[in-house]
Amino acid sequence: MDVLEPSEWLDEELYSRQLYVLGLPAMQKIRGAKVLLSGLQGLGAEVAKNLVLMGVGSLTLHDPHPTCWSDLSAQFFLSEEDLGKGRAEASQELLAQLNEDVQVCIHTGDIAEDLVLNFQVVVLTASKLEEQLTVGAWCHKHGVCFVVADTRGLVGQLFCDFGEDFTVQDPTEAEPLTAAIQHISQGSPGILTLRREGNNHSFHDGDLVTFSGIEGMVELNDCPPQPIRVQRDRSLEIGDTTTFSCYLRGGTIIEVKRSTTVRHKPLDIAMLQPCVVAQNDQEVHHALCLHQAFRALHKFQNLHGRLPQPWDPVDAEIVVDLARDLEPLRGTKEEPLDEAILRKVALSSGGVLSPMAAILGAVAAQEVLKAISRKFMPLDQWLYFDDLDCLPEDRELFPSPEDCVPKDCRYDGQVAVFGAGFQEKLSHQNYLLVGAGAIGCEMLKGFALVGLGAGGSGAVTIVDMDHVERSNLSRQFLFKPQDIGRPKVEVAAAAAQRLNPNLKVSPRAQALDITTEHTYGDNFFSCIDGVVAALDSFEARHYVAARCTHYLKPLLEAGTEGTKGSASVFVPHVTEAYSGPASATASENTSYPVCTIRYFPSTSGHTLQWARNEFEELFRLFAETINCYRESSASLEDMDITQTLPLLLPVLGVLRARPQTWEDCVVWALGHWQLRFHDNIVQLLKHFPPERVLEDKTLFWSGAKQAPKPLEFDINQDEHLLYVLAAANLYAQMHGLPRSADQMVCKDLLKLLPKINLQVPAPIFTANPELTWAPAEFGPEQLKELQEVLEVWRKGLPLKPLIFDKDDDSNFHLDFVTTAASLRSQNYGILPVDRAQSKRIIGQIIPAIATTTAAVAGLLGLELYKVVGKPWSLGAFRHNYLHLAENRFERKVPPPPVIQKFHSLKWTCWDRLTVSAGQPERTLESLLTHLQEQYELRVRMLLCGQDKLYSARWPPEIQTQYLPLRVTELVQQVTGWMPEPGLRVLVLQLSCEGEEDETAFPPLHYEL
Repeated sequence: MDVLEPSEWLDEELYSRQLYVLGLPAMQKIRGAKVLLSGLQGLGAEVAKNLVLMGVGSLTLHDPHPTCWSDLSAQFFLSEEDLGKGRAEASQELLAQLNEDVQVCIHTGDIAEDLVLNFQVVVLTASKLEEQLTVGAWCHKHGVCFVVADTRGLVGQLFCDFGEDFTVQDPTEAEPLTAAIQHISQGSPGILTLRREGNNHSFHDGDLVTFSGIEGMVELNDCPPQPIRVQRDRSLEIGDTTTFSCYLRGGTIIEVKRSTTVRHKPLDIAMLQPCVVAQNDQEVHHALCLHQAFRALHKFQNLHGRLPQPWDPVDAEIVVDLARDLEPLRGTKEEPLDEAILRKVALSSGGVLSPMAAILGAVAAQEVLKAISRKFMPLDQWLYFDDLDCLPEDRELFPSPEDCVPKDCRYDGQVAVFGAGFQEKLSHQNYLLVGAGAIGCEMLKGFALVGLGAGGSGAVTIVDMDHVERSNLSRQFLFKPQDIGRPKVEVAAAAAQRLNPNLKVSPRAQALDITTEHTYGDNFFSCIDGVVAALDSFEARHYVAARCTHYLKPLLEAGTEGTKGSASVFVPHVTEAYSGPASATASENTSYPVCTIRYFPSTSGHTLQWARNEFEELFRLFAETINCYRESSASLEDMDITQTLPLLLPVLGVLRARPQTWEDCVVWALGHWQLRFHDNIVQLLKHFPPERVLEDKTLFWSGAKQAPKPLEFDINQDEHLLYVLAAANLYAQMHGLPRSADQMVCKDLLKLLPKINLQVPAPIFTANPELTWAPAEFGPEQLKELQEVLEVWRKGLPLKPLIFDKDDDSNFHLDFVTTAASLRSQNYGILPVDRAQSKRIIGQIIPAIATTTAAVAGLLGLELYKVVGKPWSLGAFRHNYLHLAENRFERKVPPPPVIQKFHSLKWTCWDRLTVSAGQPERTLESLLTHLQEQYELRVRMLLCGQDKLYSARWPPEIQTQYLPLRVTELVQQVTGWMPEPGLRVLVLQLSCEGEEDETAFPPLHYEL
């Protein structure tokens, strides 16, 4: 049987971000999987949406129950038109439209034992306990993975049973550890020393490793996995190497990830012997209390045929009594139930909330993927989640039963928890959503379901400049294939209004940054109640956060990377302000020394950066330089030779003339291969031989600096051929010549070419390890010859500078960079990364998956309830961190804002000094006097941005000139500033006499 290439069974562009999380083997299993999902209320819809977006092979829906009004609070596939229709049937069409690769079916009968045999995973949501026990027993008996998920108001429950012998093949999300080898001794045990940059490695005793690329001690290459021991000096014991060949150079040590076995109890046993996911004893006790609450709710439902009525104290007390009478749990420390929590759960259990459905639906869908792919550790076995802090602290402010009576409207499920008054408050909110990507789409869906800005004067403004791309479709469910190329804000706004026609959405494709403060200024923010940031740039997050601090607006902010996510809330005067990283992770933005990139690479990051620079210099900068040269009358003598020669010579290459045919481009590409991967290395080694010793008696080539070796071109090496093909195509495209993507044609052409003999001047190195070109070797005759060659380019058509595009797999951009980096790695004995990882690193692509996105959006939705609810209490808010691959869920109360003091003045980051301009407007002297009298501040310096408006150190004649000026007149005179229409506040900064170095005074808001 032929093995299918990934492209034959997987749309790699569609799932590109997800592939970085799961990998091809896991995706192959997911694409072939069959899942049964029973229960299509809000929680079931979330599970289904996530599974379809992530590309599960087949999803069978089961829910014959009729749609009711309360379903619309969280079920986004249903509308008023579907009332009375079976939930599964009404949801099928819209669900199937999310991903044409997924088969979405409906099962209309009861769930029977023989039915579950057709599936790898069975998921029950919003089901009765009796059904859970019956179906769970069948699944456990037949080895079918079983998941139960449920939400009751502000509490949620998840249970997994993957059987008694379930093997997890890849337990963690982390990539296997790798490190470059410095030396390996012959002995028993052999001692392996890592290169200097690997000394702070994360290997542990007992880790299994293999080896690759070792020269000399080749017996270790591709050996079976073997354990290591970490020594005090961080070197590694690797076993007996006594009989092995002597180590020469190079090589990489690679961690082998171990599988692990999970043993799950069936539901009937796990119900009385619960193992809960928790980080500490306090969380264990809380989770067990919620476990008993769900058991009591099931018993209430069994006795009365319904759930407790919303906020009915009588029903709540019955639930508490039932919990007291439950059969005791086994294998757990017996502690008294927290009856206050039980009452809150019972009082609010009749409601359905979209944020809770989003969170539990995301985790449940991730567990389904774990069951299918055997990648990442499954839950063991119960997960409980709640946010009862959304309810008022003061019991007197709890909703009344009368306030929660169903009114046959789409918000009935939410009103059952918070009451009609809170629903009215939600509808009048005005919110700004910045970002219409994956998290932004989920948030907009949440706004539509909860009714944020869906009534009265309420509205939602959404800002994003991007357009829909195909890779968005596996996570951003408001977008469809036909939307590709359209502005995200327009598509997302229209889709959200289809979910809730009453939602008022204003899409804006104009950036929110310092250049648009005339648009998003005082008038705009004065109408905003809060801001949600769904951004993938730390720079953009900092700017939006600064705007929120300036205008005293609550900020809800979330981000994801793979299965890791965070959701945070920042509330004026209550919590700290946003203080996230100033930039992306160091690995994505590392600036390497030029000499390291050019001559002494030691990591795959170095070689990728070198290859990326090669693309820029060969196919963009050269073209731009030639075009400038064509359009001017300048000669080479007029140009900066030190900058121009290193750029021109390699591109001129062996041709020394402008190419005229595809064959010419192939000749150039082969010549450039020879220059970069053979001749330049030979030249480097001539100047710095492998045995070279420095003045301090240490080898020049030591530590991270490893001596390279030249490569010999081999037409039968696929990587050699692909490099020439890619380079030739790019060179041809730059010159406007015909191209060819046929490797065999290229190979046949190369066979006919004579051996390339480069006549290009190689780099001349100085004795300094900081190597440089020495173009001074070029005399007048050489420059004249080069200028004659360049005249050919001047007379021809302009060149086309190529802009690197990582997303088009047919343009040879990524082919060139990845093969160039790989060949460079071979030169230096560095373990290369594959094409997919190269694309991620070069493109700074953030791995992403629909489950994490949905979870953080749900977490923000809960914080939104608290922000809208007021009065604000610090203890109610949560910063949230999750790692779905490792079942970590952390929720922490945000720190309060730091209080600063200066004399009698106290302030936090949310405070400002407010001074009115007055009528007539006050002068600078009046302002300084006011600050001294009002705040006891003797101003030493006053700034507007970076411009100095006043300094106590100025000579008297300058102070005399400035002090009588009106403040706005002074600002205009010093900065050239002209006030924008509608500007209400001029922000100034000050320093004062007696302040300490760490003092940061609040901004001075000069009210116009």
